[in-house]
Formats: sequence, structure tokens, C-alpha cells
Amino acid sequence: MAEEEIKNTTVADAGEAKAPKSKAAKKSKRIVNAGAVHIQATFNNTIISVTDKTGGVLAASSAGANGFRGSKKGTAFAAGVAAEKALEIAKKNHALNSVDVYVSGIGLGRDAAIRAISTVGIKIDSITDVTPIQHGGVRPKGERKP
Repeated sequence: MAEEEIKNTTVADAGEAKAPKSKAAKKSKRIVNAGAVHIQATFNNTIISVTDKTGGVLAASSAGANGFRGSKKGTAFAAGVAAEKALEIAKKNHALNSVDVYVSGIGLGRDAAIRAISTVGIKIDSITDVTPIQHGGVRPKGERKP
């Protein structure tokens, strides 16, 4: 008898667990007036990330994601196209209108990406170069043993 009761309760509980879930309310898009644009310019590619002030990514794009392949990814034109695409998405979806720009790397797309930001119609508050600079270098090789 006790086993039958256990089986019946588990079947009833399982039925309740499979009940259809109610649909959640649609999540509204955040409105972000000011944000940051991080540009990583290497010799082979340029990556653009648009973030809010806390660092949450709103939109991202790269030269490779826009159809450029091979050595064309490292060009200034490809960087401009990538920046325009990422910033148009951020402007349309999140109402972004002013940014701080952080540039890292020594690639050809540094200046072109910054110019593309202003052509989209977003105000640039500041431009900061955050390229890492080496100090000290590597450990020198020891003397040769006789």
C-alpha cells in the first residue's frame, strides 16, 4: 500500500512539473546615453567594442566579421567599416550619443576607426591610448660555458 501511494504522488508531482510555463514579459532594451568604445588595432585585424560605463558590451564588430578576408582585414578602410557598423547598432538599439574612446595596438585602423565614430554622429568626449608599453624587456641570456 505504501509503495502505491509513493508511486501515485510521484506521478502527480511529475505532471505538475511539466505544466506549461507562462511567457515572461519581453525584456526592454537599455537606454545608454554615454559609453565607451574600445578599439583593438593589430596588423591583422581591428576589433571594435562599444560598452556602457561599467564595461557591459552593447555592440561589437570586427573587420573579419564584415566580410574582409586575409590581408584586407588589417587595412584602414576595413577598420572604418567595422567601427561604423558597431556604432550604428549601439546608436539604434541603445540611444548612444557620446563616448570615450580607448585605443590599443599599433595597426593601421587606429585613426580610421576614430574618424568613423564622428561620421556616425556620436560625440567623442576623450581619446585615450592604452597600448601596453614594455619595460625591462626579457631576461638576458647567460654567459656561454667554456
